[in-house]
Amino acid sequence: MRTGSDGGQRAPGGPRESTRTLILVQMLLAALMLLAATLVVLSGMVRYPTLLVISLAVTFVTCAAALLVNWPRYPKLLRILLPVLNAAAIGMLRESSPAADLGLLWIFPAIWTAWSFGLAATLGMLVSIAVAYWGLVALRDTGATPTSAALGPVVIATLAVITQLVSRRVRAQQDLLQGQAQSLQHAVERARRQEDLVTDVLDAVDFEVVVYGADGRVVVANEAHHGLQALREHAGEKLYRADGYTPMDPHDQPSARAGRGETVERELHWYGAPGRDRRALETTTRRLQDWRGQDVGIVMVSRDATAEELAVRARADLVASVSHELRTPLTSILGFLELAAETDGLPAGTRRGLQIAERNAGRLLTLIGDILTTSAHSREGIALTVNPVPESLSEVVGAAIEAASDQARSRQMRIDATGVEPTWARIDVGRIRQVADNLISNAIKYGRDGGRIAVGVTSDGTHAWIVVRDDGPGVSEQELPLLFDRFFRSDRVRNTSTHGSGLGLPISRDIARAHGGDITVQSTPDEGATFVVRLPAAVPGPATGAPSAAATGSAHPSPTHEERG
Repeated sequence: MRTGSDGGQRAPGGPRESTRTLILVQMLLAALMLLAATLVVLSGMVRYPTLLVISLAVTFVTCAAALLVNWPRYPKLLRILLPVLNAAAIGMLRESSPAADLGLLWIFPAIWTAWSFGLAATLGMLVSIAVAYWGLVALRDTGATPTSAALGPVVIATLAVITQLVSRRVRAQQDLLQGQAQSLQHAVERARRQEDLVTDVLDAVDFEVVVYGADGRVVVANEAHHGLQALREHAGEKLYRADGYTPMDPHDQPSARAGRGETVERELHWYGAPGRDRRALETTTRRLQDWRGQDVGIVMVSRDATAEELAVRARADLVASVSHELRTPLTSILGFLELAAETDGLPAGTRRGLQIAERNAGRLLTLIGDILTTSAHSREGIALTVNPVPESLSEVVGAAIEAASDQARSRQMRIDATGVEPTWARIDVGRIRQVADNLISNAIKYGRDGGRIAVGVTSDGTHAWIVVRDDGPGVSEQELPLLFDRFFRSDRVRNTSTHGSGLGLPISRDIARAHGGDITVQSTPDEGATFVVRLPAAVPGPATGAPSAAATGSAHPSPTHEERG
C-alpha cells in the first residue's frame, strides 16, 4: 500500500494487516492492564475508583471490537481508533492511581501505532501521550522526580522511533520478497504455459519424441512414443538393421544408444522378422546442452518410414526385374548386329545403319547395367563390393581419356591431360575405370561445344586424387546437393537432347566410398564444374609392362553374379 496523505511510510494496515495479529496484540495489552489494575487495587493505591472502572470498561470494549469487527476491511483512519482508545484507557488507569506511576504502559499503544500506521499517526500519538503525561504531572503532585517526569515521554518516543525504523526496514524487505515472489510466480506460470504448449505440439505430431536425461532415464515422451513402444514390445528382440535381414544386437539398438548419450543420424532399422507384420523406423538423436554448454541429456526422434521403404523397394524390384529381362535379348541383338555389320558386300548405307543401331543398343545395355548395379547393391542396403589392389591410377585414367577422345572430337572439345601424374592407388581397376569414364563422359556431354576439359591425377602419399574440370554451364547452388541422388537430372538438360539416366554419379560415389574414399563437386553457374575423387594411395608395384585389361578395355566390365540379379 502506498504512503497516504499523512506523509507516513507504507503502512501495514489495510489488507496486509492480519486480523489474528491485531486480536493477539489487543488481548495481551488488555491482560497487562487488567494485571496492573489488580495490583493497584490489592495495594490500596486507588484514588479514583470510577476512573479505574471506566479504564477497564474501555479496555474490554476495544477487546470486543477487535474480536467482532473485520478491521482490515475498514479505512486506516477508523482502524487507528483501537490504539487511541487503548492510550485513553491507560491514561485513565494512571490517573486513577497517580502514586503507581503507570504511565510507562503508554509504550504499548505508541509501539503499536509506530508499527502499524504511518509517521504522521505515530507523531500524533507521541504528542498526545507527552501532553497527557506532563499535563497530569503538572496538575497533580505525584511525587515523581523531575528527571523521571522528563524521561518518561522521551523513552516512549525513543522506542516508538526505533519501532518505526524497524517497521520501515521490514516493510521494504517484505515488498522486495513480494516482488520476487510475484516474478517467480509469473515465471512459473509462463513456464507452465510453455510446457503445456510444447506438450500439445509433441502430442499432435505423428512421430516419436523422447528426451533422455543425463542419467539415461526418460524425461519427456509424447503420445506417439507409447504407440511405438507397443510395436517394440510386440516385436520383442526381433530388431533388424537397414537391410531388413541382419539382426541388431540389443546393445546397438537406437534406444540403448540414446540412453548412453550417443548421436544417431537418420538411422533406419526394422522391427519384426521379415514378412508382412513389420515396421521400419528412421531414428535421429541429438545431444541437449544447457547454457553452460554441458550435456544435460539427449533427444530421440523416430518416425515410421515403412510405407516409404516398401515403395522404394517395390520400385527397385520392378526396375531390376524389367532390366534383367531386357538384358538377355539385348545382348543377343548386339551380337547379331556386330556379325551383320562385319558381313562383306554390305551397302554403305546399310552398314552405317547397323553401326548406329549397334551404338544405341550398346548405350541401352550400359544403362541397363547401371540400373542393375544400383538395384543389386542398394535394394537391401548392401554396400557395393570391390577388390582393391595396388594399381597405376594414372594408366587407368589415361585409358579412359583415350577412349573418350572420339566423343570429345565430335564436339570440337579438347581434353587436357597434362595434369595426369604417375600415381598408384589401391583400387579395383574395373570399378575405378567406370568412375573415370562416367566423369569424363559427363564433362563432354554437359560441356560447351569447343570447350576444354582438364583431367588430373596426383597423390599426397596418403590419398590419390582424380580431378575432372570442365568449362560448361555448371550447376546451380540449389541443384548441387542433389547431383548424387539416383535418377536426378538438372533442369537445364532434362528437356534437351542430351541423354542420361541420372545413375552415373550415384554409382561412381558408391564405388569411391567402397574404396574408403569419396567424390566431391564444386560448381559455379556459367563457369563449369569440378569433380574430385579421393582414393587410398599405394606404393608403386613391380612393372607389369602394360596396364591391366580392365584399365584399357571396356568402361563397364562384365557384371558379377550379384549384378546379374
